[in-house]
Amino acid sequence: MSGGDTAWMLMSTALVLMMTIPGLALFYGGMVRKFNVLAMVMQSFTITCLVTVIWALVGYSLSFTAASDAADAKEFIGGFSRVLLAGMDPTGTHALAPTIPEPVFMMYQMTFAIITPALITGAFADRMKFSSMLVFIALWSLLVYAPVAHTVWHPNGFMAKLGVLDFAGGTVVHINAGIAGLVACLVIGKRKGYPNADFSPHNLVLSLIGASLLWVGWFGFNAGSALTAGPRAGMAMTVTQVATGAAALAWVFVEWALKGKPSVLGIISGAVAGLVAITPAAGFVDTVGAFAIGIAAGVICFFTATSMKRALGYDDSLDAFGVHGIGGIVGAILTGVFAKMSIANSEGAFAATLKDAPDTKLGLIEGNVGQVLTQLEGVAFTVVWCAVITFILLKIIDLVIGLRVDEDIERDGLDIALHGESIH
Repeated sequence: MSGGDTAWMLMSTALVLMMTIPGLALFYGGMVRKFNVLAMVMQSFTITCLVTVIWALVGYSLSFTAASDAADAKEFIGGFSRVLLAGMDPTGTHALAPTIPEPVFMMYQMTFAIITPALITGAFADRMKFSSMLVFIALWSLLVYAPVAHTVWHPNGFMAKLGVLDFAGGTVVHINAGIAGLVACLVIGKRKGYPNADFSPHNLVLSLIGASLLWVGWFGFNAGSALTAGPRAGMAMTVTQVATGAAALAWVFVEWALKGKPSVLGIISGAVAGLVAITPAAGFVDTVGAFAIGIAAGVICFFTATSMKRALGYDDSLDAFGVHGIGGIVGAILTGVFAKMSIANSEGAFAATLKDAPDTKLGLIEGNVGQVLTQLEGVAFTVVWCAVITFILLKIIDLVIGLRVDEDIERDGLDIALHGESIH
């Protein structure tokens, strides 16, 4: 084990947890109307508690243990050897992180499992029952997040065997959350009065603070996904910063040109789009790729969160799909374009591959056209699996206990009706 790697991963775990509480809670909380602020931040905080328990009970085992001993297995879900974290030795390690204790690796991955369903809540803000949200998130974590995480990140996972590149969660976290958000807002329906009523954010200072915490925490998200304190973490941190700045400026300049004014909501949304899009690519691309991915994400996500949403008429309240879903898809595909073997193998991750085939290329710019197709397969699987299971879960929950709050509650605000509290 490495003391340096362990120290970095302990810090990265705390940084990623900070992304949800208070980062995402403030980011989303500032964008809703003032009588729904507590309901919004309550969702992020409660999901943190709920997924922590689910992850320790069975989520980690389903995501990061093998269901089969066969080396050539192409698994869809993991096994049960770590249910209740049984058999976890504080001096033991996981095969994916051999230089840090397994409890640290488990905790780090837990923070990813926490923020993913928390992101979904932005799509159905202002209108879902708290009880229904709890049931949905619990089931979604087990039936959607765990299988996708296993298929992409466990060595036996079928998308890992296929060769899908996802360094820190473009498919597992962002496409997953974005597609679930889109399905949820379609199943639940539009907010009362949308799009004609005034749904302006009540406090963009809170959202800017939340976005800033997300940005800082994202270094744990992306650089931490190297699972070491080495060269790959350093490059992941660099490209994360570059892509985020480029995306924020791209979004705000397009907004400025089309609407006449650059907005606070625009620049923080653009920054998050850049963070999302660079996530799958962070351990594979150089700064040229980071600039390209950031600019593409900023421009594309601006139009999907504004023009496309208006044209198609769905009510993705806080743009969970427009930013995370679309940004994740953009990043996943462009990872296949800009991935470079010199970056990916900076710590020997592809040493065995290169030993057998020294001329192996990684991305399209190096001559590997097939990687883009592989990335598209990974995107397609994630979209279809997530959409189908999310739809089924929501329909069952709606049938049994109902999804949506009463019209009076929605009109007067969720804070008092659901939680008996208000911000003033």
